[in-house]
Amino acid sequence: MQAVSLACVIALARPMAAQDEAAILAKIDAMTQSRYQHVQEFTDTEHYVVYRGADQTHPAAQMMVRVTYRKGVGKGYQVLSQSGSGLILRFGLKPLLDNEKEINDPAKVAESWFTTANYEMHVQPGQTRVLEGRTCVAVTIKPKRKAPNMIDGTLWVDPADGAILEVDGIASKAPSIFAGTTHMLRDYTVMDGYAQATHARAESRGMFGKTVVTIEYSEYKVDVK
Repeated sequence: MQAVSLACVIALARPMAAQDEAAILAKIDAMTQSRYQHVQEFTDTEHYVVYRGADQTHPAAQMMVRVTYRKGVGKGYQVLSQSGSGLILRFGLKPLLDNEKEINDPAKVAESWFTTANYEMHVQPGQTRVLEGRTCVAVTIKPKRKAPNMIDGTLWVDPADGAILEVDGIASKAPSIFAGTTHMLRDYTVMDGYAQATHARAESRGMFGKTVVTIEYSEYKVDVK
């Protein structure tokens, strides 16, 4: 009798777990779409810092940028200040800004969203962390196509509303033949109901050694309708 009862519990638990996962993934999709629909524009200041080799104390280059996003238009950048290696500024940070502008083109932006349309997603049972005061669950992600901005890794998501609080993983494709594997991390906080980035870090080891890029996001002004 006990074995039969246990079998029934297991049988019931499996579809329940599947339902829970489906509900969480649906919330991620809905939150992403809602953010795009309701965030009309925002501005922020972004501080980019590049470190090379073993020296993680003295920046090889850095740039302060004012960012403007408008729905239906995309992102624009104004460089407020810059210093350090001219080569890194020109061939490292400038292309990074250009890439961010390109992937936020209204005609393309949905292709890079963290949604089930772009990623295979699975909730990891029992894995939780508290981020920004929210109890988040781990969701593994694997992109359905490979691109430098598509990540193979983990989302940390608030299951109550589908808000993403952290992204951690490996770029599914190197940005160039000179770059090796790139590990990427981005932290978020919720402002006016929607997630905005607060910190990002990317580390790569390629033909020219180790490179670390950090980004600090501040001074947000967000218009939500």
